[in-house]
Amino acid sequence: MATALSAPLNIGFDYTRSLGPVLSRFMTALAGRRILGSRGSDGRVHAPPLEYDPVTHAPLTELVEVSPVGTVVTWTWLAHPVDGQPLTHPFAWALIRLDGADTAMLHAVDAGDKDRMRTGMRVRVRWAAEPVGHIRDIECFEPGDTAVDPGNAAVSDVTSVTTPIHLSYTHMVSPEETRYLRGLAEGRLLGQRCPVCGKVYIPPRGACPADGVPTTDEVELPSTGTVTTFCVVNVPFAGQRVKPPYVAAQVLIDGADIPLQHLILGCPADEVRMGMRVEAVWKPRAEWGTTPENIDHFRPSGEPDASYESYAHHL
Repeated sequence: MATALSAPLNIGFDYTRSLGPVLSRFMTALAGRRILGSRGSDGRVHAPPLEYDPVTHAPLTELVEVSPVGTVVTWTWLAHPVDGQPLTHPFAWALIRLDGADTAMLHAVDAGDKDRMRTGMRVRVRWAAEPVGHIRDIECFEPGDTAVDPGNAAVSDVTSVTTPIHLSYTHMVSPEETRYLRGLAEGRLLGQRCPVCGKVYIPPRGACPADGVPTTDEVELPSTGTVTTFCVVNVPFAGQRVKPPYVAAQVLIDGADIPLQHLILGCPADEVRMGMRVEAVWKPRAEWGTTPENIDHFRPSGEPDASYESYAHHL
């Protein structure tokens, strides 16, 4: 049996969040090197602030300043930080109850050495050199019982925050998907048929979701198909390789019983329609690999549209 394929995958995007009245004041205060908490109906101060009272569920509007000095409630040591974490050398993640607050804040503690970390340790904020109105304006906490004068910082209202999201992992595909991907490297579309219901799945799943039995029969399919449903993409975004407007569609490959998603190019976006017959446009053979990207896009084949009945059960 051929070795299953695997590949490193990297997913990343910038997540932008509108803050609302409470968190906007909290982030604006951080930009000014101050920390605010919210006072609940029972008198407790929550830092970071909550937007709604945990007792009455009513909106919380009273914000009070708390100290940049606090006490470690509990902690765990991170010996090998990964990309994107607050510090590049070993540090502790800790729950820290700031003086004047009744709840704890999660943040990094730069203790220098694991042997120095302990529950009950007094720590203080180490401010970022250039605050922007983000939780990372607190660079980390460090051992200390006295606040350090942070100096003045220009402050303007912060109404949203943008946080980079990034995930790196190794994806290993099943033996069935491996055969499918190796087929793509040869310019072939390989699916698998359920021996019970006869449905053909591409990409293959290894088992029929309807009957729960292995799909052991391999089927080679043509690179033509029918548009079942589609959407017109009008909004630009980072990393986009096709200028809007363009169409992302579900294409039911001839002989298959499940559509796959791909681009429809080669005609104006407003001409794409359900039932349109399309054909795959492959990249030059020298660029082929074990990837669905071997098919650059689908384009109209010029054939008459398929009848609705031919794909009605595959929407």
